[in-house]
Amino acid sequence: MKNEWLPTAENYKKMVDRALEGCFRLPESDPMHGFAEAARYSLLAGGKRVRAMLVLEFCRISGGRPEDALDVACGVEMLHAYSLIHDDLPCMDNDDLRRGKPTNHIVYGECVATLAGDVLQAEAFRSVLHAGVSESARLRCARLLADAVGMDGMCGGQYLDMIGEGKTLSADELDDINLRKTGALLAASCAMGTAAADGSREQEKAALQFGRLIGLAFQIRDDMLDVLSTSDELGKPVGSDREENKNTYMALLGPDACSREIRRLTDEAVALLRGAFRDTAFLEAFAEKLAERKN
Repeated sequence: MKNEWLPTAENYKKMVDRALEGCFRLPESDPMHGFAEAARYSLLAGGKRVRAMLVLEFCRISGGRPEDALDVACGVEMLHAYSLIHDDLPCMDNDDLRRGKPTNHIVYGECVATLAGDVLQAEAFRSVLHAGVSESARLRCARLLADAVGMDGMCGGQYLDMIGEGKTLSADELDDINLRKTGALLAASCAMGTAAADGSREQEKAALQFGRLIGLAFQIRDDMLDVLSTSDELGKPVGSDREENKNTYMALLGPDACSREIRRLTDEAVALLRGAFRDTAFLEAFAEKLAERKN
């Protein structure tokens, strides 16, 4: 990297977007071209690259070079893209819009969209296991990613969310769902950054907990935006949670209590960060931005 490079959200996003642009590129003559294009459609459909930024910044503050963890960051974005494709499918949330664009199955059909999600999940692990970090770091990262998306993570959270439909859940039950469904991948992104830099186990533990806290705050803010935002601002339909009688923090707590809980979680996350790392200014500002986001 050049000396004038700074750890900003814009710089991190540019790094990640450039790297992702090179993924799943096949000539039109290749029989797999259409399959690759379906994967690229969702992978390159925009987004803030929050999880990738967390990987790169935690790598930096743990003593590593962000560019060395770029394949790890790309793997996390592939995994996230897979989850969005599957979430939008007719058998799941049945959404027509994602980030202001038609969802994958609307463009490519349900079968191709399902396979595009499957291949993004598989290639996520390939990307992590071929990253330019130490072998032990690659294995730590792969373990963290697997833990975040299996039965104890994102897939388990999705299942609990599904079987909870039509029931009235407690705050603890809602937390359990969202710590898995949303928080697990955010937490893993933080810890994978530390692992990529061969950071200490204490730092990895702190990074995981930071990610869990901001993950819950992120989900509460999501629930608020589904009620308070507009389709133009959010890039997808709003009000669907209420229409489908879903269990959300807004339904359980209301807007004022949601705002207070986001504040508490963000403050706790920042305090934890300061206790484990030195250069935390970027992540502190990042946590505040997530807490106040409009989309």
